[in-house]
Parts: sequence; structure tokens; C-alpha cells
Amino acid sequence: MAEQDVDDVRNKLETGSARDVREAVRAGAWRTTTHGLARGFVQANVAIVPEAYALDFMRFCHRNPKPCPLLDVTDTGDPEFRQIAPGSDVRTDLSEYSVYRDGELAAEPGDIRDLWREDLVAFAMGCSLSFDQILLDHGIDVAHLDRPGGRIAVYTSGLQCAAAGPFEGPMVVSMRPIPRHQLDRVIEVTSRYPATHGGPVHVGDPREIGIDDPDKVDWGAPAVVGPEDETVFWGCGVTPQAVAMAARLPLMITHKTGHMLLTDLRLKELAQ
Repeated sequence: MAEQDVDDVRNKLETGSARDVREAVRAGAWRTTTHGLARGFVQANVAIVPEAYALDFMRFCHRNPKPCPLLDVTDTGDPEFRQIAPGSDVRTDLSEYSVYRDGELAAEPGDIRDLWREDLVAFAMGCSLSFDQILLDHGIDVAHLDRPGGRIAVYTSGLQCAAAGPFEGPMVVSMRPIPRHQLDRVIEVTSRYPATHGGPVHVGDPREIGIDDPDKVDWGAPAVVGPEDETVFWGCGVTPQAVAMAARLPLMITHKTGHMLLTDLRLKELAQ
């Protein structure tokens, strides 16, 4: 797709509905990241595991709500998230997937129809990309939306998750540089939305949570941190990819970083 065509589709999807985004992805009209699309709707991280591991993974989510705030779980073998996205199809509605076999990244396909099995269970977890519009509504700078692709900095931290069965490992975190004069407001606003990771897990020196070089991201793109900015870290739904590698499951499928499932949930309705 030509660059101008991509821009035209993005402009339509930014103000469109979550269903519009899912249908565009399913039709192959949108194949890149979902940063900034369907603003106001909740974006979701996705993890898919065989039923034999599903109960342990659900325990993992409940024990680690900061990186894995659970929104919905499919019935075994059913690709539809019936509670949060009626009509969705987890096999086709993400623009790119990560397929892990025995803990190693094996492929990053554009759909997983040929990989779907009757014993698979899909989990949807809230994503902090969802609260970009809320921050904008409160007059808070969301710098990554002005960058090509809208990518944010994502790191494997030194913070350890609570284990459940074979699932254990480090918490993955996303970082946004926030102007210091807006820091209290950002913490207050995001803390009202635990379904999309809630408030930050760390503010300040990245080395305190095991990130020695912020310019070396594990996923996404390095952030530009100005002299008046503070580095602020949130739990991130890429965490299942880190635990997939640690658990060495025979098969685990997740979203590729930045390629989220758009749900029909509206963030404002989830405020606490």
C-alpha cells in the first residue's frame, strides 16, 4: 500500500469505531500498528494457549493485574471474544501475530487461520494504548502519537511477576516521557483505569527497575526524553511474550507488539 493510501486509511480509522478497525484488518486494508486508531475504544493485548495451559495462564493474569489486566476469555476452540467484541475473529482481526514454539519466536504471520486448533483458548488483556485519548482529553502531551508509526518504548524490566504453573518471568513495561508539571495528573488519570494497566509501576531512574540503557528497547522504538520530562513506566501486555519464552510452551500465540485487537469497550465506561 502506498504511503498516501496508508495515511488516508489511518485518518479514517483514527476516528472510526473498533469494528471499523477489525474489519479493515480482516480485509487486509490495514496491516500495520494500531497506535492511535479508534480513539476512545479499548485496545487489547492477546495471548492464545492450548487448553491444557489455560487455567494456569488465567491464574497468572489474576496474580499480575498490572501487566495482564484480563478483559475476556474465549471458550475453548471459539475464536470470538463474545463479551468485548461480538463478531470478532481472533484468527484474523490482529494485523500481525507472534508465534512461539518451545519458547522461541517461530513466525510473525498476518493471520493464524492455518494455526487454529480446537483446543486453543484466547485471552484479551487491556492495553495502555487505550488511554491515549483520555490523556489528550485532559490536555496531557502524548508525544508518541506524533511520531511515524506511533511506537512507544518497551523494555523487559527487572521486576518479577508472580508465578502460576509454568508461567513466570520478568514484567515487561512501556515507557512514556511525561512533562514533570503534568506528572501528578497523569498518575491520577491513568490510575482510574486498571483495566488498561492503571497507574505507573515506576517513575524515575530506569536503572532502579533493571533497565540500564533506555536507548536499547526490546520492542517498539526509543523515546525522546526532554530535559523537562520524567520517565514513567507502566505494566505492559507484552509480558506474556516474555513468559512464553521462559515457559517454553510447545505453542503460544500473541499479538505482535503494537498490533492490538480493537474491542467494543469504551474506556470512559471503565473508569473507577
